[in-house]
Amino acid sequence: MSSVTNSAYTETTDYDYENNYTNHSPESPVPTPESPALCTDVVCVLLATLNVIIMVLGLTGNGLVIWIAGFKIKKTVNTVWYLSLAVSDFLFCVFLPLHIVYTVKNEWVFELFMCKFASFIMILNMFSSIFLLVIISVDRCVVVMFPVWAQNKRSIRRALVIVLLAWIMSALLSLPAAIFRDLEHYDSKQVCYYNYTLNEEHVAVVVCKFIFGFVIPLLIIMFCYFMIIRKLKSNHMARSNKPFRVMTALIVAFFISWLPYHIFNLLETDLKYESVIPTGQRFGIALASTNSCMNPFLYAFMGKDFERKCYALLSKIESTFEEEARSTLRGTSITTSGDGKLSTTV
Repeated sequence: MSSVTNSAYTETTDYDYENNYTNHSPESPVPTPESPALCTDVVCVLLATLNVIIMVLGLTGNGLVIWIAGFKIKKTVNTVWYLSLAVSDFLFCVFLPLHIVYTVKNEWVFELFMCKFASFIMILNMFSSIFLLVIISVDRCVVVMFPVWAQNKRSIRRALVIVLLAWIMSALLSLPAAIFRDLEHYDSKQVCYYNYTLNEEHVAVVVCKFIFGFVIPLLIIMFCYFMIIRKLKSNHMARSNKPFRVMTALIVAFFISWLPYHIFNLLETDLKYESVIPTGQRFGIALASTNSCMNPFLYAFMGKDFERKCYALLSKIESTFEEEARSTLRGTSITTSGDGKLSTTV
């Protein structure tokens, strides 16, 4: 029997090894006595293949965005937002091979530090991504509602400070993912798992991630959208809606990707759902991981001419950032029409 069976082994379910229950990590599967030495079942192969595809697309796509937004085009406030978002996704994809190896071998073959750090990076990606999307939404709302103030006060330096604060807050909220992570030898294999001493700790971590990583950001973004749409409809101000569609696509993609993860994490705190949690949470994590490779393609393919120009990924990403810059400049410049209304672009 494990030497720590008094702890709350809460991965996919709040069980301990004494009861011979399957014990999974929200980020990676954990071997069970019935598990084969290597990945052979359909679900395991599917998840491993999906993660490899996510890693390749994520590193390639986000690498292009970092190169374009960071080195190839003129820096603007908007490129700072999207560059930071790409860095977050790229960082996650860099460490994705650790989870792929874990999935294939059914064993954590790395050290305790990497067990903690890999989990920390995933949750850091979740918080930093949603915080950056909130920042983008609020920034767009400010440009529409207060164009004069935005033109005078929006600067790259302020944007960098805001991004730094977002990353610091994300890191602080991601610390429990590292603090409660531990290694244990079970059935002659090494397991990377969440070792909560009390079930209350587990509930607190799950609720904190759901509230700060989903609910509050969703409410802020919905409010920003309401204000933007109300302003646009009242003044008939939109000349180009591509930047607005890009922002919408990024946000919708994030919430669709991460919603199952939060649902199964919340179900994990209630043992009566034990039958659906293991498989559901594994696919929930896989779906959440896809968000790290989708953003570059959303930048490129949100144009009306997607069918004709889908092959021009590099130039489309660059044109998206350039249009963001042009639309913001137009949005912060006031033009007086015949009826005295302001003309702003989103």
